[in-house]
Amino acid sequence: MIVWVNGAFGSGKTTLVEALHLRWPEALVFDPEMVGFVLREVVEVPTGDFQDLRQWRRQVVNMAAGLVEEYQRPVLVPMTLANPAYLDEIFGALKDAGIPVHHFFLKVPQDVLVRRIDGRSVTPDDPAKDERVRAWCKSKIASCVAAVDALPKETAILDGQLTPQELADAVLAGVGAEPHL
Repeated sequence: MIVWVNGAFGSGKTTLVEALHLRWPEALVFDPEMVGFVLREVVEVPTGDFQDLRQWRRQVVNMAAGLVEEYQRPVLVPMTLANPAYLDEIFGALKDAGIPVHHFFLKVPQDVLVRRIDGRSVTPDDPAKDERVRAWCKSKIASCVAAVDALPKETAILDGQLTPQELADAVLAGVGAEPHL
């Protein structure tokens, strides 16, 4: 199975997946952003968003499905996926491959997202780049917040202001996993 943790930048996806992995160590963690970083080294990304590349979406499906099939373990995926067409494309291809996807969306108020984004640093040795990354993340908040209304009906909407442990409890219960305490 795949457990896809979705939400706006700053919603706590990575933190939740880290908490889940501590309690569910047999699960693998796959961050599709790494596929985007590789593609950026190979091809131009005209829009600046690697999710707009069909190749990114295809490779995410191939990697996620391959991990489940090859290793027979659950896969945890922390990734913002706000474009309904892209979400349908990726989840549809995984479903066609016979892989169940449990989709969780972390809902967080916009002001909290801005505060969290402003409080993090991706490239501390390059403040200008850090600010560009923060600005890009903040520019995506509105579309991510609006995406809630277009999510598949089976999506579990979680309060992203709960603690990582509370969120991990909800996800583990939602997928029927036995956590290691």
